[in-house]
Amino acid sequence: MQAIETDALIIGAGPVGLFQAFELGLLEIQAHIIDALPEAGGQCMALYPNKPIYDIPGIPVCTGRELTHNLLRQIAPFNPPMHLGQAVMELRQEQDSRFFIHTTAGQSFISKLIFIAAGVGAFQARKLALDGIADFENKQLFYHLEEPEQFNQRTLVICGGDETALAWAIHFASTAKHVTLVHRRNEFKAEKDILDRFHDLCAAGKITLCVGQATGYTSQDGQLSALEVEDIDGHSQTIPLDALFVFFGLSPKLGPIADWGLALTRKQIAVDTARFESSIPGIFAVGDINTYAGKKKLILSGFHEAALAAFAAAEAIFPDRPVQLQYTTTSPKLHQLLGLQKPA
Repeated sequence: MQAIETDALIIGAGPVGLFQAFELGLLEIQAHIIDALPEAGGQCMALYPNKPIYDIPGIPVCTGRELTHNLLRQIAPFNPPMHLGQAVMELRQEQDSRFFIHTTAGQSFISKLIFIAAGVGAFQARKLALDGIADFENKQLFYHLEEPEQFNQRTLVICGGDETALAWAIHFASTAKHVTLVHRRNEFKAEKDILDRFHDLCAAGKITLCVGQATGYTSQDGQLSALEVEDIDGHSQTIPLDALFVFFGLSPKLGPIADWGLALTRKQIAVDTARFESSIPGIFAVGDINTYAGKKKLILSGFHEAALAAFAAAEAIFPDRPVQLQYTTTSPKLHQLLGLQKPA
């Protein structure tokens, strides 16, 4: 696979990474975005898509999903290519000072600048801790879903007790042959309307609730055939299945970033507060992944950091051109970049 060449590569598609693309776009720097999650939005989409956020300037309240969608609309004029569902595994600096990046999907990039907006690290699904069950991943065992229609009229088991697990159980209640939800206790973390719908479907026999923990599994002819579950009293049962979905949430891991030679403080990237550049020139860090005196882990702080990092990037990308501060309210050039009509 041929390496993609670009001026800037943003690692992380959370709110700060998306706004970084916007700020770079205003300065005519095209960027590519990489994220380990299958959709943009970072923590906002992975952890609290429906929870209200109250501290975004000018927006009294919005959900994580709404904030993500608005940011995607905002960067649309610059059309930054997104490479989702893949994590950066290798980063090295070449002799010409550009950076070579290789991902878990086998894609390579060569970029003049790197912007690490990885939040508290790359989010990875919490796995089901049963020996050997990983052999069935992406065959019959899934930690996220992209094509639910392939499971129509199948016998499904879903493990988890958060909103994602319940929402998928509700969805499959009308399409699958049978749905069983396995959770360690009879308490769930979800919005009231989802809880009400889930309990109604359980009462109607459309979903079977099994309170307990997975302790094993059975397979036949190389196929996963059942999940073994034990309740708090030690009673076991075997639940037949065609496919198993596990939604135990996500956990952040710093991962390979720790091996890139960056100065770190408590697993965070040390930066200056004028450019938000790391100890390696050309690599910037914005958002929760960085640290400096007075650092506050707020989305609005990350937006500020992204703006200053973008201006520093413009100085590096266009060394012979003065970088001017322009305002989106009045600048004809910025209006053109944003695809707006010129004021009458």
